[in-house]
Amino acid sequence: MAEPPPTSVLLPTTAWTDACDEVADQLRPGDELLVICDSESDPVARRDAVPDGVRIVVAGDPEGCSGKANAIAAGMEAAAHDRIVWTDDDFHHPPDWLATLHAEYERHGPATELPFFVGRDPLSTLLEPMYVLSGTLGVYLADQAWGGSVVFERSDLDVAAFLADLRRTVSDDGLLGEYLDVTPVLRTRTVPVGGSIRESLERHVRWIKIVRYHDPPGFAVTSVVATLVAVAAVLFPLPAAVLLTLAYLGCNAVVGRRRWTPLLAYPMTLVQVPLLAYALARRTFVWGGRRYRWRGKFDVSVVE
Repeated sequence: MAEPPPTSVLLPTTAWTDACDEVADQLRPGDELLVICDSESDPVARRDAVPDGVRIVVAGDPEGCSGKANAIAAGMEAAAHDRIVWTDDDFHHPPDWLATLHAEYERHGPATELPFFVGRDPLSTLLEPMYVLSGTLGVYLADQAWGGSVVFERSDLDVAAFLADLRRTVSDDGLLGEYLDVTPVLRTRTVPVGGSIRESLERHVRWIKIVRYHDPPGFAVTSVVATLVAVAAVLFPLPAAVLLTLAYLGCNAVVGRRRWTPLLAYPMTLVQVPLLAYALARRTFVWGGRRYRWRGKFDVSVVE
């Protein structure tokens, strides 16, 4: 296999985390890691020394988009190379992570790994079966990109148009999926989520809005199906509990992960409809310390 070309890895974060060290250790000569923060006051921007090949990029405060979208756009503009890798700071990057992504690109072209979200509070734990179905298996079956681990080259998409749209929306990978033909690889990375019920509610609102604005027909179908399944679960609790548990155990088996949380499939099914209504009723949500009002795919306001 030919040596991969020099690569720019984009990692948005406000603080130097273990992920920064893990990725920096995997850089080859000529590669670069762009650690992208919001402002000069962020802890990572004041770091005295960084490893070879690492640059700190200050994106500035977002206007009309999310902080994450703004950071990715700034990183794309600052990146020196044509091959681009996006990643996040909230999961473990094993020593072969970057090399494995390069190998997937050589096999498939643009490629993405999959997230496997593990809850850290009662609500996010309860919702784990839904995360597996929609956030892991759904991403795989729909050929969507996950911004935590995706590789592509500039020639694979219309970069100028993509960056223009990125600076007026919320979801970086939601938008990337509309510009990039990507092959998901059935390999997961564990991403801890939540920490408090409030944080999990805010994330749920954001994720519901991502699906609503980036895939309206799919959102409508999913909402109807979820409601009908919840009604059936109320009318026929025992068979529903058995079938739902087996179904979500099957989802975990497909993605190659073992967890006890499929046992929560029945109560999760009952709460997902009121949680859907709650997400649709919410006018704003908090992400990364900022409050956003997201009225349409390209209609975003930073409230505070």
